[in-house]
Amino acid sequence: MGELLQEVLTRVGSSQPVPSVGAQLGLLAVALLLVVPRPLWRVSRMLVTIVHESGHAVAAVLTGRRLSGIRLHSDTSGLTVSRGRPRGPGMVATLLAGYPAAAVFGVATAAVLGTGRAVAFLWVVLALLALMLLQVRNFYGLLVLLVVGGTLGAATWLLPETYLSWLAHLIAWVMLLAAPRPVVELVATGRHPSSDAGQLARLTAVPERLWQLLFLLVTTAGTVVGAALMLPLAEWYAGWVG
Repeated sequence: MGELLQEVLTRVGSSQPVPSVGAQLGLLAVALLLVVPRPLWRVSRMLVTIVHESGHAVAAVLTGRRLSGIRLHSDTSGLTVSRGRPRGPGMVATLLAGYPAAAVFGVATAAVLGTGRAVAFLWVVLALLALMLLQVRNFYGLLVLLVVGGTLGAATWLLPETYLSWLAHLIAWVMLLAAPRPVVELVATGRHPSSDAGQLARLTAVPERLWQLLFLLVTTAGTVVGAALMLPLAEWYAGWVG
């Protein structure tokens, strides 16, 4: 057991080479294939839903609410239930945190990966999935987290560090590209009183459509910022021209 722990700590403490611009463009292309076509989008959207519900959960805990549980559904939707005041800043912050969570996660991931800590990032993700597993309250959600966590754990343990760096960067690209899509779908289909934006409209004097547009602005900005961190094209172009 001690040797196993030492091996994990060694892996977490190591650094990995950041993929070249060419490799990043290849990973970007793969991420587009995972996000744009509808059949593969269902898989990517479930990953976004996991992060979305995690955003609600973290905001609820940070604002002093009691987290009651998380559900993940087969239609790629989710639900996070917390207890506390039905109105006020805490409830607003909890509802507000869902849609931007994937973009924030993507930007934070891009910043961390720039330091060469891809394996450490993957182990942190595994730890967060384990914590989320304790809060899941339905069988399908439990199954999804076990599959995602088990696959990621096996990859983290078995794959060479170069491939793990690629995997971590691919996850970042998927989050960055996928973050705005659920918001675009929400805006395109009109008003949804039960959505985060609809509930925020009932709690505040701000119309639902403005909340939707705010989500779209934040997620799109996150994609742009994250892409700039992942692809330092200006430096690459200067080096290529020189």
